[in-house]
Amino acid sequence: MSKLLVKVLAAMTVLPSFALAAIEVPSGHYVLEPTHAYITFSYSHLGFSTPHVAFTEFEVDLQFDANKPEASTLNVSIDPSSVESRVDEFNEHLVGERFFDTANHPTITFKSTSIEFDGEHNAKVTGNLTIKGQSHPVSLNTTLNKAGNHPMLKKPMMGFNAEMTLPRSQWGLGYAIPMVGDDVNLFITVELMPAGE
Repeated sequence: MSKLLVKVLAAMTVLPSFALAAIEVPSGHYVLEPTHAYITFSYSHLGFSTPHVAFTEFEVDLQFDANKPEASTLNVSIDPSSVESRVDEFNEHLVGERFFDTANHPTITFKSTSIEFDGEHNAKVTGNLTIKGQSHPVSLNTTLNKAGNHPMLKKPMMGFNAEMTLPRSQWGLGYAIPMVGDDVNLFITVELMPAGE
């Protein structure tokens, strides 16, 4: 076997299976399958508990390139007024001026700038997160759970988990630090389907 062929075969064995799996679905515009879509965040409350709070209204827009997955783009738009803590009084607190100030800042956005694969099914999706009019770069640690034809819906689907930790004070959300933790753990799990279907 030639040295060149050995090198080619060796290179093929380290191609990220994320990219190989994603080829099982076609290129195109993918959006939420809304019955399986969740964004939650958690933080330390006085050291006694770790509350989990959700956003119930958001959109995910993936422009997917099956031939070159790293060239794909991801945009997320969240309605912060949909925040749900299961405590009405706290929900009102979260949408007020001290936190999301939804009257003046009705949208949270994430827009990807790069996608880098890292081992099997994993990628780092870097982009700009904008909250309360302030934009800062962040990276989502992303896992492709599955890509293929949905057995019931009979259409191509992709399922992802993504997570990151961010300092809320960087976006002007520093009220009650240090009693309430600065670090916020964000978790996203979604299923995406072709737009218009």
